Amino acid sequence: MNSILNFVYNVYNGWFCSFLNGVLCLDINKLKLLLQQEEGPKLDFKAELCLSTESAKKELAKDVIAMANSRGGRGYIIFGVEDKTKEILGVHCDNFTEEKIQQVIYSRCDPPIPVQLDVLEYLGKKLAVLTIYRSNQRPHQMIQNGAFYIRRGSTTDIARREEIANMFQEHGLFSYERVLLTGVPLDSLDMKLIEEDFGNNFLLLEGLGIIGKHEENEEYHPTIGGLILYGRNPYLFLPHVYIKVYYNDQAKLFTGNVLKLLDDVELFLKEICADEHYPLQAVFDVLANAVVHRDYLDFSTGIQVVLHPKYIEVTNPGAMISGNRIYKYHKDNNPKRRNPWLYQRLLMIDKKGRFLKYGLGISRIRNCFANPNDAKFINLGSQNLFKVVLPGFRIKGE
Repeated sequence: MNSILNFVYNVYNGWFCSFLNGVLCLDINKLKLLLQQEEGPKLDFKAELCLSTESAKKELAKDVIAMANSRGGRGYIIFGVEDKTKEILGVHCDNFTEEKIQQVIYSRCDPPIPVQLDVLEYLGKKLAVLTIYRSNQRPHQMIQNGAFYIRRGSTTDIARREEIANMFQEHGLFSYERVLLTGVPLDSLDMKLIEEDFGNNFLLLEGLGIIGKHEENEEYHPTIGGLILYGRNPYLFLPHVYIKVYYNDQAKLFTGNVLKLLDDVELFLKEICADEHYPLQAVFDVLANAVVHRDYLDFSTGIQVVLHPKYIEVTNPGAMISGNRIYKYHKDNNPKRRNPWLYQRLLMIDKKGRFLKYGLGISRIRNCFANPNDAKFINLGSQNLFKVVLPGFRIKGE
């Protein structure tokens, strides 16, 4: 009996080790595919791997941190390749070991970043490939100087304040919506709307994160989330909270709290749509997703809607966050959310139930059309934008 068990164990153990090697180790085919690509946020070519000076170690740690902080899957740094010409130079393996590289990175990165080094022979020369695994602990920072780095295209740069805050928010380490706006008076909120939903209990409102008390003068002020949900006109204090609709060479700006934004834009689309059979609900679902998933830390723009007889294009600031993939429908019903605080409050207060529907609604939106492929979802990570393109409808008066 023991001999049988030992036999099974040895077979299983050999298979499992082979499986792990196949999964974890980079092979020559993957290397060839990487060499065919251009440098970008998740790929970098370097002529040499040198760890003999402190500045070289710092540069390596910076590049690893930047790739780990950038959106997307695994990152790769290939040593022994000239970055502009892709000439294969090769590396001298005596200058480094995997343990030494991991020590350099782990001692400089907080939290630590999982990496792996593979040395492969290509065209008679050895190339070292450092794999930076996808991180669920962003943002990472350099311990020695406290800086956060990110990739902009093919270069490593210091992350901006809003980019750092966005990473904290995406991983639940920071709630942007609960930030107190000490310079905004409480009467900027529509207290009548608030009383309809929660009454006039300031302790409850403070607990919900809609208002907060200033530490010094103990006066109440709205939070950012409170202003987005209940502001009389959030646009006055948060000028990126709007929806702009372009049609017939015109532009119409919609402002107000998020539910008013949705109500007003929905009414407007119903009024101008000349196609009684067009599934406007698909557009409404896209807009509801836009207001709840947009990146409110991106102050550069609001939600843009372009109406054209051939297409409708909705562009939302905020690329799809880590963990959500457009074509993986099994995640459509349980997506990660950029603004969980805002989503939970909208579930409570939206009387139309727009946010009670399942997940991101990608498959639901597609199925509104005779040809589901007519609805396109485009994630523009480098521009921090998410774009939805739907079939258009005829506008009244055209």
